[in-house]
Amino acid sequence: MCKIAMNKTAHDLYMKNYKLFQEHSQNYIEMAFTADRRKRIKNPDGYGKRTGQCGDTIEFFLLVAEDCIHSILFEIDGCVNTIACANTVACLAEGKTIKNAWDITSDDIINYLGTLPAEQTHCAELAVGAFYKALSNYQKLKRSPLKKIYGKM
Repeated sequence: MCKIAMNKTAHDLYMKNYKLFQEHSQNYIEMAFTADRRKRIKNPDGYGKRTGQCGDTIEFFLLVAEDCIHSILFEIDGCVNTIACANTVACLAEGKTIKNAWDITSDDIINYLGTLPAEQTHCAELAVGAFYKALSNYQKLKRSPLKKIYGKM
């Protein structure tokens, strides 16, 4: 199980919005309010961006060593459900080989979070879709390493 310590901001929000937190699982709360993976990096090993019909946008940045995902960072312009889904993708994928990372599905995200509202499952699909684009980009750059050097993603 992926465990992330809740930061002070998340704890303060917890105290102010007790009802919201009673309606969601611990995994959902941790994934929705953890921000330590939210940053943009230059020259990632893999990059994927996707915008959903709802208008939310996710960008994933992969750092890969020996065909294993070392770190996943992301930028989001979207709702708390999309943030929870992106964090879950990153949590589930870190440490996996590229081959095994392709097995992560939106159902895995929904199951891990436990309390993602049924009408928000498109957020899991959006996150997995952006992640698949990052995996695909990694594989493309691996075949043509000069594209990464010259920044043509």
